[in-house]
Amino acid sequence: MKYYIIAGEASGDLHGSNLIKEIQKLDADADIRCWGGDKMKAIGATLVKHYKDLAFMGFAEVVKNLPAILKNFKFCKNDISAFKPDVIVFIDYPGFNLRMAKWAKENHYKTVFYISPQVWAWKENRVKNFKRDIDKMIVILPFEKDFYKKWNYEVEYVGHPLVDVIESFKNQHPEIEVSENTIALLPGSRKQEINAKLPIMLEATKNFPDYNFVIGKAPSIEDEFYESFIKEYQNVNTIANDTYSLLMKSAAALVTSGTATLETALFGVPEIICYKASNISYQIAKRLVKLKFICLVNLIMDKEVVKELIQNDLTAEKITIELKKILLDADRKEKMKKDYADLKQLLSEGGNASKNAARSIYEIVKVPVVQ
Repeated sequence: MKYYIIAGEASGDLHGSNLIKEIQKLDADADIRCWGGDKMKAIGATLVKHYKDLAFMGFAEVVKNLPAILKNFKFCKNDISAFKPDVIVFIDYPGFNLRMAKWAKENHYKTVFYISPQVWAWKENRVKNFKRDIDKMIVILPFEKDFYKKWNYEVEYVGHPLVDVIESFKNQHPEIEVSENTIALLPGSRKQEINAKLPIMLEATKNFPDYNFVIGKAPSIEDEFYESFIKEYQNVNTIANDTYSLLMKSAAALVTSGTATLETALFGVPEIICYKASNISYQIAKRLVKLKFICLVNLIMDKEVVKELIQNDLTAEKITIELKKILLDADRKEKMKKDYADLKQLLSEGGNASKNAARSIYEIVKVPVVQ
């Protein structure tokens, strides 16, 4: 069977690669073509677009890069038409994927969405488009099933794929021990967000001369980009393609919002969420998004498990105050550890997410198309 998978970010590349592994176990003749990254390519998919060429973040940035985005839509439609897949699998990346899903359904392709866009945060009425354009919605956050139920839309909760990914990594690396003076800095995977957050994180490191700060570098960004930030800092280093090892040995972490916040929690690392966007993007988002939190850890647990420093609150002074708390306050660390354990239990309820999702997709592929 032929599978066309579209992921537009580093996290989508990770989850896509694990999904592909499981599809290959079910379908030995699987022919998989994808938009994604090095992980999906390494597992045997034919990579036609790398996510590093798709990284347009925020409202203002999207408008500025509109010609390139429109060109990508045209390329994608032509590539799918030439490949003629038995199913198209969309992994998150809603700005692009929701528009492609509409086109795909109009052209009679089977469609699956794996990892739901965050419509529960804003634009809830997009669920009507899912019901129209998506044959199967596969979700990975426990509260999403109830959210979609109120829209009379049946979705499948498969558990969160990071639980199995991280447990497997821990089991394969028992030699890595926590270093009490190592602190991870995870400022994001795009240059725009790194430019906004990393200088503030680095300013705060000056207040912790006895600690070693290590930046987990994004795989799609060149080393020289990071060197321009850290050349004046004696206690800051970088690590490439080994963020999980860094988290395993870190006593604390400063993390931008997104998947990395969940990864950090599943490794049991006390963290502070550091979020800052362009002022235009933030002001628009603030008026549209109706959530109490921006961090996945807090959203899933429905309470403040980890501190969020957002926009104007993201300062070196406030990072310093909060970092001292999670490094030195034993009671706070113990409470966070218990919350992390509860979080992991919630995310494990569906079982092996990648295997469950692959099975669901394979079952859809086997059903004849009704036109």
